[in-house]
Amino acid sequence: MKQVKMLIRYGLISLLGLVMCIIFSVNIYAAGSYVHDPMANPSAAKDIVVDPNAVYGYAPSPSSARLKDYAEYDWSDPELVAKMRQQREEYHESMKELYTMITTMKTAGASVKDIAIMVSIRRNEIRLESYKDDPEGLAKVKKSNLENYGNENGGTPEFFYNKYGSWETVIEKALSVNAGADACLGLYDEYYDTYFISTSEEKTDTAKTDKKTAAATSGEYTVVAGDSLSRIAGSLLGDQTKWKIIFDMNVDKIRDPNLICPGQVIKIP
Repeated sequence: MKQVKMLIRYGLISLLGLVMCIIFSVNIYAAGSYVHDPMANPSAAKDIVVDPNAVYGYAPSPSSARLKDYAEYDWSDPELVAKMRQQREEYHESMKELYTMITTMKTAGASVKDIAIMVSIRRNEIRLESYKDDPEGLAKVKKSNLENYGNENGGTPEFFYNKYGSWETVIEKALSVNAGADACLGLYDEYYDTYFISTSEEKTDTAKTDKKTAAATSGEYTVVAGDSLSRIAGSLLGDQTKWKIIFDMNVDKIRDPNLICPGQVIKIP
C-alpha cells in the first residue's frame, strides 16, 4: 500500500510538472510568436515587458512614460485583451482619415505647415474618440497627455514643431502609432511598417540619392523593413503626401496602403 501511495504521489507530481511545462511553453511561444521582435524595436521596448502570462506575451511596463497607467490591467484576461484589441483596431482604421486629409489639402494647395497643424489636431481628436465607450481609458489617456505634453488633449502642433523644428516631421509624428501598445494586443506584425516613419534628421542625403537613382533607373523600388508608403514618397518623390500616387500604381499588389512588406517590389513614378 505504501508503494502504491508513493507511485500515485510521484505520478501526480510528474503530471503537474508536465502541465506546468505545457503552460510555460505556450506562454513563451506567445511572446515569440511575432515575425518581427517587438523588443528589437527601441520605441516598443521602452514601453513594454515580456510577460509569460499575458495573452500575447507582452504587457505595458510600469516604468513606461506612455503606457504605465495600463500596467495595472490584467493582461492575462483574454476577454479584456480582446476588447482592448478591438478598440485598438478601430483606432488604426480611423487613422486612415489622416492620409485622406493630407491628400485633399495638398490638392487644394495648402502649405505643409497648414497640413501639419490640421493633421496633428485631428490625430489627437481621433485618439480621444477611440475611448468614447471607455471612460476609464479616456481618463488615463488624458492624464498621460497632461504629464507628457502639458495638455490633456495631446501634444499641440506647436509643441511638436518646437521639438523637431520641421513641419514635415510634425506630419510624420501625427501618422506614427505606439508600437508597444500593438505588441500587447497582438497587432505588432500587422502594423509593423507604420512604426518607422523616420524624422528628417534621421535621413541621409546619400541614402536618399541612392534610392532615387535606383528607382529612376528601374521604375521600381524594393520595400525594406521600416518602410511605409509615405516614407517612400518622401524619400523618392520629395513629398510624403504623394503616397497615394504610389498606391494607385500598385493596387494590384497593395490592398491596404498601411500594409506593405519587406521584399515587396513596387512601381515608382
